[in-house]
Amino acid sequence: MAITALYLTIVPHALAVAAAVMVLVWCIHFRGGLAWASSNKNLIFNLHPVLMLIGFIILGGEAIMSYKSLPLSKDVKKLIHLVLHGIALILGIIGIYTAFKYHNESSIVNLYSLHSWLGMGIIVLYGIQWIYGFLVFFYPGGSAGLRSESLPWHVLLGLFVYILAIGNASIGFLEKLTFLENSGLAKYGAEAYLVNFTAVVTILYGAFVIFTVFAKAPSEDDNSYSAI
Repeated sequence: MAITALYLTIVPHALAVAAAVMVLVWCIHFRGGLAWASSNKNLIFNLHPVLMLIGFIILGGEAIMSYKSLPLSKDVKKLIHLVLHGIALILGIIGIYTAFKYHNESSIVNLYSLHSWLGMGIIVLYGIQWIYGFLVFFYPGGSAGLRSESLPWHVLLGLFVYILAIGNASIGFLEKLTFLENSGLAKYGAEAYLVNFTAVVTILYGAFVIFTVFAKAPSEDDNSYSAI
């Protein structure tokens, strides 16, 4: 018996809450808090994982799941899908900016790591995907033929970019934890375990977001990605 997407989303919703709490505990309790401007530049950096995980990864995942799982009309779900992705994109851009801000104010060079290279590529592809989706599927809207031809590529590219984002988030957790451990953080301490488990929960969340896309929609004729 096929599992309905609406019920399957219970798992990623729970994982999203867990991941959000974990990254906030890490950045606020263990790393000292969050700040847009501070003499302690590490507080500026702390905004980066919070915005990228909660704002970009989690909201982006919710946007993907919303179109497949919500038992609403096509037009309403399309708007929710569009708005959530738009918010995720904006918060992702701000999150990347905070990393640049931290580097610049700490006299650290930018774009020297694989994590940063992938991050820039992902946010650009995400932006292109959002703009194209807006123009073709929302306003002014393409012809029926263009929408039909674009849909498989829209879904495929969206999932590809999202999987890249999940993988890059994991690289980011690893990179930061490695820096901290090289600076004296205990490898088997509470903070190290928290960071690693946050990465694991993030990966599981992303996996269940993908599973939801392939689950049974509430109504295949009106509530699935085939109805965009």
